[in-house]
This record gives sequence, C-alpha cells and structure tokens, in this order.
Amino acid sequence: MDIGQHFLFFLAVTAVTVKVSLQGVQQRRLYHDLMSDYNTLVRPVKNDSESLTVNFGLTLMQIMDVDEKNQVLTTNIWLKLEWHDYYLQWNTSDYPGVTNVRFPDHLIWKPDILLYNSADERFDATFHTNILVDPSGTCSYLPPGIFKSTCYIDVRWFPFDEQRCDLKFGSWTYGSFSLDLKMLEADVSGYIPNGEWDLVDVPGRKNDRSYECCEETYPDITFTVVMRRRTLYYGLNLLIPCVLISTLALLVFLLPADSGEKISLGITVLLSLTVFMLLVAEIMPATSDSVPLIAQYFATTMVIVGLSVIATVLVLQYHHHDPDGSKMPKWTRVFLLNWCAWFLRMKRPGEDKVRPACHNKAPRNSLTSMELNASASASQSTNGNMLYVGVRTLESIPYSTVATSPDSGVLCGRLVARTGEDEILLPAGPSSSAGGVEPELAKILDEVRYIAKRFRDQDEDESVCNEWKFAASVIDRLCLMAFSLFTILCTIGILMSAPNFVDAISKDFFN
Repeated sequence: MDIGQHFLFFLAVTAVTVKVSLQGVQQRRLYHDLMSDYNTLVRPVKNDSESLTVNFGLTLMQIMDVDEKNQVLTTNIWLKLEWHDYYLQWNTSDYPGVTNVRFPDHLIWKPDILLYNSADERFDATFHTNILVDPSGTCSYLPPGIFKSTCYIDVRWFPFDEQRCDLKFGSWTYGSFSLDLKMLEADVSGYIPNGEWDLVDVPGRKNDRSYECCEETYPDITFTVVMRRRTLYYGLNLLIPCVLISTLALLVFLLPADSGEKISLGITVLLSLTVFMLLVAEIMPATSDSVPLIAQYFATTMVIVGLSVIATVLVLQYHHHDPDGSKMPKWTRVFLLNWCAWFLRMKRPGEDKVRPACHNKAPRNSLTSMELNASASASQSTNGNMLYVGVRTLESIPYSTVATSPDSGVLCGRLVARTGEDEILLPAGPSSSAGGVEPELAKILDEVRYIAKRFRDQDEDESVCNEWKFAASVIDRLCLMAFSLFTILCTIGILMSAPNFVDAISKDFFN
C-alpha cells in the first residue's frame, strides 16, 4: 500500500506539472501569433470607415487637496477604458488553458485619452499599466494616477461654499469619425473621505465639440466633482473668534469714561480683527470676481468697530468738556437730555444743590420792618472764640437764622436780599451800639461775599459738567443699543445668506 500511494502521488504531481507546462507553451505561442504582424499605429477595426467605440469611466478614490489660491484640484483616480481590438482575437480551443493575456501599453494600440484641463507638469499623470485582453479582443485598461486639474474656485460663500470641479477627458488626436466615446458611471464605492471636503456627487456628461479646423466633432466626457466644504474648522478658528471680538467692541460703551481705557479697547479690537482678516486673505485666491462671505463679515465688523471708536471719541469729548468753554447747544439738550434720555429710560441727575455757608440748614423765618443794631463785642463764652456782629438800621430786609455747626465757633445767619439782589451772609447775634467796628464788619462782609460767589461759581461749573457727563452717558447707552442691534443683524444677515448655511451648521456642528 505504501508503494501504491507513492506512485499515485507521483502521477498527480506529474499531471499538474505537465498541464502548467502546456499552458506556458500555449501563451508563448499565442503571443507570437498575435504580435507577428501587429502594428501599434493601426487603428484596430475591421473596416477603416468604422468608428471605434471606447467605453470610458473612472473610479474616484480620494480628494487629496483643493488649492484655492492656485485653483488646482488634486485627486486620486483610477481610469477605466474598454475597447475592442479586432487584431487581438483567438480561439480558446487552439490555445487550451489561455483565457486572457496581458500586454504593456506601448506594445499594442490604445486610445490617446488625456485630461484636457490638466495642471500637472507632465500633463499625463497616469501610471502606465498592462492592458488585459480576452479571447474576444476586448481590451481593459485601468491606469491609476494622481491628477492635478484646473478648477475655478468660487469663494463667494466661503466657508459655506460648494465647489464644482470638472475633469474633462477626451482623445487628443482622434475625432468622432475615428473614435467615439461612451460614458460609464463614476464609481465612488471605494472613496476615502476627506477631512475638509464632503463629496456630494460625481455626475458625468458627454460633449461633442466642433472646432474651426476640422469638419468632424471631437467627443469628450466631463465628470464634475461636486463637493461641499466642511465648516467646523473655519467656524471654530475664524467665525467664533470674530463674533467674540465684535462682542468685545460693544463693551467699549459699557466701560466708564473715567477709566481712560475706552479708546485702547476699541483700537485693540480693531487690530485683532485685522489679524484675522489677514489670515483669511492668505488662503483666498487673489481674484476680484467675488468677495468671500467671511471677508464681507470681517469688513463689516471692522467698520462697526471703527465707528464705535469714533463714537467713543465723541463720548469722551462730552464727558471731559471744559465748563468754561461753549455751552451746550439747545438742540443737543433737547435731543439728548430730553428725547433720547426718555427713550432709553435714563433718569437725569437731581437738581443742583447750592452749597450753603453753614452745614446744617434751619427753616427760614421772614421778618419785616425790623431794625438791627450793629455792635461787636467779645463773648464771655466758655470757649472764648464766639464772635457776635450786628448790623443796625437794615430795614425791610428778610432775615433768617441758621444754626451753628458743631465744630464752628460762628453763629451764622442769611440775609435774603430783595428780588434780583444777591444774598448777604451775616453773622447772627445780639445787636451792639459800638460803631467802631463797622470798617471791620465791611471787610468781613466782603470776604463772605467772595466765598459765597466762589461757591456759587463752583456749583454752576459742577452743574455744567454734570450736564455734559449726562449727555455722554446718553450717547454711550444709545450707541450700545444701536451697535448691538446692528452687529446682530449683520451677523445673521451675512452668514445666513449662504445657500447651504443651515445644512453646514447642522452637519458639522451638531453631528
């Protein structure tokens, strides 16, 4: 049994070896017979008047890069070409075991189909592979390649844009009389997703174009790569920082004018927006056909921030207005202090308070037909510093007394003059008949009048300053509301004007 098993095993190995050997011999004989009189320059048709039909399609493997600045699309594509070669047919019974053969592309005829809008340095970027031929003469050619094609990049809706890049393939020398193209559907089953672009569709169409040089038309097949930009990266790195920076511009109107940082904050925000706009300009093509959506938004935001700086300068001018300068115009007072303050629900500061000569104020008592005897004498009080001064024969002058301040040694009173006259501040006390003190009393009254006038001038200046400061606060509040509304409307209006804004936000930010 052992000898028999070894013998059977030897026969089996021999049979397999003989079969392979026969197939190798048949392939050599087939190659010799097919290439004995084959000419690569001859179009492989039975009748020269016939048009050779070439089935053409492609398999999109990957979108490698979209260069917006140079407007070049780089893709990884496998081409698919099929045609019938009349001179490469054989009978399988004459060559047993040979079901197909492979030829290098330079040994047999193949169509000179190229990418018309190629941007590659070599123009033809395909890797030349073998051509598979079956017994019926059907040739299958699948050259892969990294294709660089020119593509018009429309950045009108950047970063919510959708690009359509054409890949135009056709024969470089054969017209429709000699070669006809039949389109096969693009295959995207093996597509590798791109981190920046979503592949939407790859439709194709056949075109027959006529040229002035020739009567026949030249067919071409154009595949359009439709892709939508993924906005998550640009939203997180450009849009959201821009929105936050534009919001900081509104804080300029909330910053107190006395802080001295309003202008600095506005200029800082403006410079920050300029930096972001330069980043956008670096990746955008230098074209004047359209302005990118994000550039429009940045430019609008910069205008808003610039206007806010101008408004801040006006606010600071009002806030630090010199009281000795020009008075507030009537129209400004009516518009800002009345209408705008009422509209903004801002309460005007209280009435100006005239600073009295003494700290505590007592009710006034009007006296009529009263004679005061002026005298001055040193008081015998405990502290020894109380001075009593009187004025006599001041008739028909209303008089009011004022209590003394706890820390002062003077008992003060206010003589209210007649209508239209200045008030006279007098020390209040018992009358005295001593007339030698009248010159001293006059000097004291002059000093008191001077002090009272200074107080009145200070109160008036303070009133004018408060009026201008209130006008500055009204402008601040008005600008805050106006710029907030304008910023919100511009943000929504500009960004949502993109055709696929809602789809981009829902897919990239919420998925």
